[in-house]
Amino acid sequence: MEDYIKIVKNGLWTNNQALVALLGLCPLLAVTNNIVNAIGLGVATTFVLVASNVSVSIFRNQISKEVRIPIFVLLIASFVTIVELVMQSYFYDLYLILGIFVPLIVTNCAILGRAEAFASKNTWGKSALDGLMMGIGFSVVLIILGAVRELIGSGTLFDQSALLLGSLGDTLSITVFDDYQGTLLAILPPGAFIGLGLIVAVKNWFDQIKTI
Repeated sequence: MEDYIKIVKNGLWTNNQALVALLGLCPLLAVTNNIVNAIGLGVATTFVLVASNVSVSIFRNQISKEVRIPIFVLLIASFVTIVELVMQSYFYDLYLILGIFVPLIVTNCAILGRAEAFASKNTWGKSALDGLMMGIGFSVVLIILGAVRELIGSGTLFDQSALLLGSLGDTLSITVFDDYQGTLLAILPPGAFIGLGLIVAVKNWFDQIKTI
C-alpha cells in the first residue's frame, strides 16, 4: 500500500514532470493560452501515459534491452495515433487549434522517461497508476497555467468550451472582467514562461516551508 501512496505523491507533487523534472515544456508553454486547450492536451497526454506504461510493463520481459527505446517509441506513437484519430473524429476544431502539439506527444520526454524508468521495471498495476498520476500532475499544471494566462490575457475563463462539450460548453464560458482590454503579454510565449516560473517558485516555496 505504501508503494501506491508513494506513486501518487510522486506523480502529483514530489516528482511532478512539469514542475520538478521540467519535462514536456514545449507543449505546456505553447498551448496554455486558455483552459480548454490545456484540458484537451492534458487528457490526451494522460491517456498516452497510462496506455504506454501499461503496454511497456506487460511486454517488458519480451522486449530486448538493445531495442527497448525504439519499441517504447513505437508503442507511444501507436497510442498518439489513436488520440489523433479520435480528436479528428469528435473534436476536430480543437485538434486544429492544438495542431502539431498532438503528434509531438510522441517526443514528450516525460512519457518516454516513465516507460524507461518505471514501467519497464514494475507491474502493470503500478505502471498504470504511475501513468495516471503523472498525467494528472502534468494536466493540473497545464490547467492552472492556462487559467492564469486566460484570465489575465482575456479576462475570461473556459472560453471556447464548446470545442470540448459542444453546445453545452457555451454555458460554461465566464467573463470575469467586463470591458477588459486584455494583457497581450499573458497570451504571448513570454507570459507562458513567466507564469510557469511563478508556479515552480510557489511549489519550491511551499516545499521549503514544510521542511522548516
